[in-house]
Amino acid sequence: MAEVVYDRAEQFKQVQSGLLDGESIIAVYDAIGAGTGFIGLTSHRVIIQDKSFVGKRVALTSIPYNKITSVSVVSNKSWAGGFFSTGAIAIHVGTQTYEMEFRGDQKSHHVHNLLLWHMGVRP
Repeated sequence: MAEVVYDRAEQFKQVQSGLLDGESIIAVYDAIGAGTGFIGLTSHRVIIQDKSFVGKRVALTSIPYNKITSVSVVSNKSWAGGFFSTGAIAIHVGTQTYEMEFRGDQKSHHVHNLLLWHMGVRP
């Protein structure tokens, strides 16, 4: 079994407290910028903490992998650099898009690749 990676212990514990029977955590990454608190990737779903609700309310949104329609690498600059020259991704679920920025492009690369793998995109 691979080692679970996470940025903050309290976020890891929050995801861990909501696991379903037989579900395991793969990674929990802290997101930077307004709106999103963290992303948790489990064996069954993506869990996004959304802090953008009115009245200082917070939502934990669970997204089954089979509901994700696409994943994007997001950049505000040209693609002169590498494919993962940014630490931001967008997850598309129907008409909803969840955008997250991470500290470092390695985390966005890991999230992107895990999502694609769970979506059935494999070498």
